Amino acid sequence: MKLQLLILLLLSTGLKGLAQDTTSRDTAKANGGTVVIIAGMELGKEKSDSTKRRGSSKVSFQLTFARIDLGLATFLDQGSFTLSPENSFLEHTQWKTHNFGFELFQTGYRFNSYFKIYLAAGLDWTHIRLKRNISILPEQPQLSYKEEDVDFSKNRFTNQYLRLPLAFQFRTKDDNRGNKFHFVAGPEVGFLINGKTKQVSDERGKVKYKDDFNFNPFRYGAFARFGYDVLGVYVKYYANDVFADNQGPGDFKNLNFGIMLGF
Repeated sequence: MKLQLLILLLLSTGLKGLAQDTTSRDTAKANGGTVVIIAGMELGKEKSDSTKRRGSSKVSFQLTFARIDLGLATFLDQGSFTLSPENSFLEHTQWKTHNFGFELFQTGYRFNSYFKIYLAAGLDWTHIRLKRNISILPEQPQLSYKEEDVDFSKNRFTNQYLRLPLAFQFRTKDDNRGNKFHFVAGPEVGFLINGKTKQVSDERGKVKYKDDFNFNPFRYGAFARFGYDVLGVYVKYYANDVFADNQGPGDFKNLNFGIMLGF
């Protein structure tokens, strides 16, 4: 399934979820001022302040489907958005180089109606649409490629990470529509799941390879999100290199930004 179709499916599923609150509470302990939520399915939109217990702090453990990110991915080569000659093989089509991700679990502590800390877990992809007719080679001690005498209609280079953000969430009071402004920021770490190449050409058809492709097995950085109700924008920057030490370009960083659904 193409990325665009997957995105439309996720968005339609999320918007449908806004019309119906499906959050279930299996365990609640109210007399101690703490409510524990288990197995709540939601789109990241919480009930309005008028329906919540006032003055009670909450610890939550939730299955969720939130922070659905769709944006552009770009790279800084030694601090510049222009690639150096030795890294020009990674030149990419910017508008077809995407970041996509979402979160499926979170546990957090709400201090009051306006501030919450939570740790989440989800998946994150970066799809790099390469411009040149090259093949990134699998199972190499260093990131390697070869020039191809093939005209690729698609030449995509992808990584997939388990993402673990620690979020500090601030939000306003409900407005007259019952909605809030949200600001969320914090550190994020990621663990590599796999890398992948996908090439499409008349000569070879569709060809896929899976490997780690020398991507960094562990990455760390920071993120920020801002929005109203369930829609917003995000930016993420990873402070260490895209590729593992001494296995790819040095001082090569990843910056992602775009729109998101579900706080």
